Amino acid sequence: MSNTPNIALLRALDLAAAGDWDGAHKLVQDENSQGAAWIHAHLHRVEGDLSNARYWYGRAGKPMATSDFDTERRAIAQTLANDRA
Repeated sequence: MSNTPNIALLRALDLAAAGDWDGAHKLVQDENSQGAAWIHAHLHRVEGDLSNARYWYGRAGKPMATSDFDTERRAIAQTLANDRA
């Protein structure tokens, strides 16, 4: 991931937490970063589309999450925040 702040990715996580799957998906679907791929994977896991989620976890270089959704969202946000420092 880049050291450049990516407000859109953090916004996508906020939308996902608020239950706005479509809004979050729109923010990450055309991004090519590993962070966007990780969020994309998370969104498809939330949706229940595990085969699509697996594809996006692979693009993100991350294993398929097994934690609850809130825990994974917090982990993604923490990683993005650390990458911004």
